[in-house]
Amino acid sequence: MIHIRQAGPGDAVALDEMVRELAAHEGDLEHVHVNAEAWRQLLARPDVRVLIAEDDAGVVGFTSTVRRIHLWTGGDLLALDDLYVRPGHRDKGIGSQLMTAVARLAAEDDLLVQWGVRLNNHAGQRFYARLGATLNTKMTASWTPAQYRRHLAAAR
Repeated sequence: MIHIRQAGPGDAVALDEMVRELAAHEGDLEHVHVNAEAWRQLLARPDVRVLIAEDDAGVVGFTSTVRRIHLWTGGDLLALDDLYVRPGHRDKGIGSQLMTAVARLAAEDDLLVQWGVRLNNHAGQRFYARLGATLNTKMTASWTPAQYRRHLAAAR
């Protein structure tokens, strides 16, 4: 049986491991700069909500969210950063249970929930569509510090 609960400081090592597993799976491991100690600090922030899925054997997945302002409405939204279920535990409804727990968090304050899914992640897109999510085709852009510093140097 799966139990979903809010992560605490004692989950920092497991979260660090799973974030690295997820990043490696997506080919982005070099972009992970957080460690277990940083997770302990992040979990103390009131705007950060991490939910853990566990069974009798231990932690099998998580979802991480950040509450932030939504300027178009003047209110807040719940930004889903990651949803991850460890290999060997997938296709057992754990992702759906984690998303249901996210919905419960958002329902406390009637918040919009937003997240991204990679364009080539067709299984993820089907999963979110089955949950009733609206899928929009909007590309996400980002600047690393090195990239925006090059831009700033060129703009002088």
